[in-house]
Amino acid sequence: MKRILSIQSSVAYGHVGNSAATFPLMRMGVEVWPVITVHFSNNTGYASWRGPLLTADDVRDVVRGIDDLGVLGECDAVLSGYQGAADSGTAILEAVALVKERNPAALYCCDPVLGDVGRGFFVAPGIPELMRDAVVPQAQVITPNQFELEFLTGRTVRTFAEVVDAARAARDLGPGTVLVTSVDVEDVAPGTLDLVVATGDGTWRVTTPRLDGIFQGAGDLTAAVFLARLLQTDDPADAAAWTASVVFGVLDVTRRSGRRELQLVTAQDELVDPTHRFEAVRLD
Repeated sequence: MKRILSIQSSVAYGHVGNSAATFPLMRMGVEVWPVITVHFSNNTGYASWRGPLLTADDVRDVVRGIDDLGVLGECDAVLSGYQGAADSGTAILEAVALVKERNPAALYCCDPVLGDVGRGFFVAPGIPELMRDAVVPQAQVITPNQFELEFLTGRTVRTFAEVVDAARAARDLGPGTVLVTSVDVEDVAPGTLDLVVATGDGTWRVTTPRLDGIFQGAGDLTAAVFLARLLQTDDPADAAAWTASVVFGVLDVTRRSGRRELQLVTAQDELVDPTHRFEAVRLD
């Protein structure tokens, strides 16, 4: 059994951050140890929300408490997502270093949550630069969306070829594996959406139909599923294809439900046996 230390936000209502990752990871047969960076009533896509922003010391204390149990050596990977404050990034890097001290083979997967196309940045000042300059270079796997890929690489992407070039360039920042989510550029087929995964062994593309709607937490779900599958198969192309299949299935169930939040319980079978199976196509 694989084990993931997941350091992300949490919400009481809905599914983003750890609230989008924990159940899917467990349903996929992965033990998950959630550490929360914020605990809000709901995601910030609503007009209002309430709840505490945990401090970097809070994160440190929880991780140290897990270490006191003597189990961090069993951890196969650290997953991080939304960070409520810049100093939480430092605490996450300390957690990564501690896990790697206990288990040098452990991976760090960073979902560099910064913003999105059409929305711009939606994180606190200082976080984008910290993510680019300090956090991402320590990761072995990153899962940026198109907007985040542009910021991290300093490139503008308007064509699919530019996305591929930027994904490969992102590896120069440090990560060996780069999964670009929600690729939507001018020269892709209408009504489709792509994932692109770039590694030292090659680059692959997975194309799915586009689903109408705004799905809060879809990126968090994507990062969690990709990391879990990568740990299970050690095959980035397979992990990208599986992730696209799972996420499409969950989003399709959510869309048909007419509800705003991810319908993870209703769609739980999609996490282990996706209705639609998409393939990864090698680009090089």
